[in-house]
Amino acid sequence: MSALPILAVWLGAWGLNAFLARLNTRLTRILVPLIFGTTLLLLWEMIVRAYAVPSVILPAPSQIWAAFMANIPLLWGDFVQTILKGALSGWLIGALAAIATAIAIDRSPFLQRGLLPIGNFVAALPIIGIAPILVMWFGFDWQSKAAVVVVMVFFPILVNMVAGLAATDALQRDLMATWSAGYWQSLVKMRLPAAMPFLFNGLKITTTLALIGAIVAEFFGSPTRGMGFRISTAVGQLDLPLVWAEILVAAIAGSLFYGIVSLIESRVTFWHPSQRR
Repeated sequence: MSALPILAVWLGAWGLNAFLARLNTRLTRILVPLIFGTTLLLLWEMIVRAYAVPSVILPAPSQIWAAFMANIPLLWGDFVQTILKGALSGWLIGALAAIATAIAIDRSPFLQRGLLPIGNFVAALPIIGIAPILVMWFGFDWQSKAAVVVVMVFFPILVNMVAGLAATDALQRDLMATWSAGYWQSLVKMRLPAAMPFLFNGLKITTTLALIGAIVAEFFGSPTRGMGFRISTAVGQLDLPLVWAEILVAAIAGSLFYGIVSLIESRVTFWHPSQRR
C-alpha cells in the first residue's frame, strides 16, 4: 500500500469535517469529533499495515481491540482494583478533605497564611517520589493507591475552593450582614453556591489526576491485579496489545469520570454564565 490512499483518507475526512463544522448544529457538533476520531483510528490501522510496523512497537487498532475482547474479565478486575477502589475512593476522600480544609482556612487567617504555602510545596513534589513511600506506609493493596490519589487531588481542589469562597464581593457580604445572617448561614446560602463553579473546576481537573496517580502507584507495589501492575508486566512480556487495551480502559474510564462530573456541574451551577447555551 502506498501513501496515496492514506493521504486521500486524511484529505477527505478533513474536507468533510471542515464542511460540517461550518454548519454548527447539534448534530454536527457530535459528528465532527466522531469523524475525526474514526479517521485517526483508520489512518493508524492503514499506516501499521502499510509499513509492517511490528506489534511490539505499535500494534494496530484491530489488534488492540482483539486483545480487549479476549481479556474482558481480566480488564474488569483491573478496573475494579485501580479505578473503583483506588482512584475513586482516593478522589472522594481528597475532595471532601479539601472542602473541609478550605472552609477552615476561610475561617482562620492563620491557616490561610500558613497552610496554603505548604500546600503549594507538597503539590510540587513528584508523584514518582511520593508513591513508593505511601506504598510502604499503607501496604500493597488499594489503600496505598487511594493515599497517593488523595495527595494528588487535595491541593488543586483546595486552591479552587478557597478562591471560590472568596469570590463574593463586599456588597453581597454586607447584604447578608444586614439580614443578621451568621457565618454558617452566609456560608450555606451565599458563599458555597458562589464557590461551586470554582469547586467543579478543581473536581474536573483532578478526575484525570486521580487515574494517573492510582496507575502510577501500582508500579511500585500491587497485588497481582490492577491496571498499573498489568501494564508493567505486559511490557515485560512484550504483550503490547494488552498494554494498549489497558490504556483504552483507562481512557474510557477517564472520559466517563469527567463526563459525570461535568453533568453534575451543569445541574448544580445551571445559573452560571458558563452553563448557558
